[in-house]
Amino acid sequence: MIPFTPLTSHIAPDVRRDYASLHLYIDGRFFQADGRRTQPVLDPGTGDVLGDLPHATPADIDAAVRAAHRAFATWRRESPLARSDILRRAAALVRERADAIGRHITMDQGKPLREAIAEVVSSAEQLEWHAEEGRRTYGRVVPSRSPDVAQTVLREPIGVCAAFSPWNFPFSQAMRKIAAALASGCTLVLKGPEESPSAIVALARIFHDAGLPAGCLNIVWGVPADVSRQLIESPLVRKISFTGSVPVGKQLAALAASHMKRMTMELGGHAPVLVCADADVERAATMLAAYKFRNAGQVCVSPTRFFVQRPVFDRFVAAYLEAVGKIRVGYGLEEATTMGPLAHARRVAEIDAFVADAKAKGAEIAAGGARLPTAGPGHYFAPTVVLGPARDTRLMNEEPFGPIVGIVPFDALDDALDEANRLPFGLASYAFTTSARHAHRIGRALEAGMVNINHFGMGPAEIPFGGVKDSGFGSEGGTETFDGYLVTKFITQMN
Repeated sequence: MIPFTPLTSHIAPDVRRDYASLHLYIDGRFFQADGRRTQPVLDPGTGDVLGDLPHATPADIDAAVRAAHRAFATWRRESPLARSDILRRAAALVRERADAIGRHITMDQGKPLREAIAEVVSSAEQLEWHAEEGRRTYGRVVPSRSPDVAQTVLREPIGVCAAFSPWNFPFSQAMRKIAAALASGCTLVLKGPEESPSAIVALARIFHDAGLPAGCLNIVWGVPADVSRQLIESPLVRKISFTGSVPVGKQLAALAASHMKRMTMELGGHAPVLVCADADVERAATMLAAYKFRNAGQVCVSPTRFFVQRPVFDRFVAAYLEAVGKIRVGYGLEEATTMGPLAHARRVAEIDAFVADAKAKGAEIAAGGARLPTAGPGHYFAPTVVLGPARDTRLMNEEPFGPIVGIVPFDALDDALDEANRLPFGLASYAFTTSARHAHRIGRALEAGMVNINHFGMGPAEIPFGGVKDSGFGSEGGTETFDGYLVTKFITQMN
């Protein structure tokens, strides 16, 4: 039985008083509903209504785009040092306000408070790195074939960006887009996640208080399909950045392509894990249990399809189940909680369906497999381990985006690599081995944008984060992050 942490009396009875005030942010001003349509924001751990989120009207969205366009004329010419100073001030405010922001993220997204605060604090580093690296978007001089000709290559900001950020990491994923755009000299309109909006409003306040000029950052909310279409179709918007599911990403990419808009697409994954017979099995099992169930498995790089070499299969499963058994599921503000609720009721229904499909096709449910009956109105599901799921189960073919994992044995490494690469996903992948030969082979054979061997090394600001195949294109983080926000201009001049 997975332990469940019940709610206690320290949670405020009037949750609205303890939650963030929600706004639009357009041209340096915050706007409340004021007659606009609103959407209730729910606490996934309790079902309580936390607040009401105002939706932008079409006129609001147009105003946000025009404000970003006006601001771009000035921001693009601002000194990189001045832009860097603003980003550094914002980073200091992120650290200063991390506890309060993290608490509100836990309330509207569900993850444990420690995870929420860590998400916020780590985002300050994104700002600091981009603040420094944004000073190095160098061009170059190309020696000409004539002594009378000067040839220069410049990298210039592309213009107004439309960014769409997800609900699972509402602060950090939005920050990656904001930091890269602003450090490049671009301005942006951001549509954040309506389900977990507090982090985005906090970001707007941080940049506002850090002295970011009006119009450089604008925040809008609304019906996703309507807002994205209006933003992408605007002739003033030059670049699209989206993080989310593969189906939605393909729709937005098709729309953006029809308007010749540059894109960065960070889409879903279904990360394979290879555990070789020579691996440190117990260490791998313990690490993977913690990593798999962070944010209740609602992570695009979550390890989900485990392929374990047969000689160590039983050892790995025993160690993994022992580690999973120590997970405490409960409300995110409870100190003992290590896994919170799923963010939406629809995610609970989906994981239920994955379990039912695996059972029907002969798999063993070794842990979890059901909603937690003591959880009350919240969206709680037990960490679930499925042994021997058939190749045609949903679990081994579709991204579950929740607290469920499938574990199957393999004999030959080639077979495991073939199975890992079988799906159209290619975001993250993982392997555990003490053999340098195996590590070299696996690292080059896995079809993924990111390969982690014997540890989890993704995420730092200096590292490119992105996928291949259906998992998208372009990178966020690392020097590659600027490629999507800068255009190349060649100037040739004869004297």
